[in-house]
Amino acid sequence: MIFKLLYIFLGWIFFLLGVIGIFLPLLPTTPFLLLAGFCFSKGSKKFHAWLINHKYFGPPINDWKSQGVIRIQHKCLATLMLTISAVFIFPKQQIPLIGKISFAVIACGVLLFIWSRPSLPSDKLK
Repeated sequence: MIFKLLYIFLGWIFFLLGVIGIFLPLLPTTPFLLLAGFCFSKGSKKFHAWLINHKYFGPPINDWKSQGVIRIQHKCLATLMLTISAVFIFPKQQIPLIGKISFAVIACGVLLFIWSRPSLPSDKLK
């Protein structure tokens, strides 16, 4: 019982972080929503069903779970947000060089990962 409550609590924390990530470029949305889905699947069938059937959050989670797909609009949005972040980070002299290098390495890794995933489910490729 205590573990179910812990999973539900963590699920809501990850869900809220994912929602906040929609508006903050450096905070990723999808990984937090995937974690929320995992936690809800362990803690509450009701919350899990709500999340995977949600109008906006459900499709990316289901695409990822079923075939490892990240749709092109989500890839473009992630690329745009990272680019906007870079525009604000790199000109600032207050940010140390190591911070800029770290950002660049992480951003490149994220972009390499998301752009290497398929953009359409295999049933839509035909």
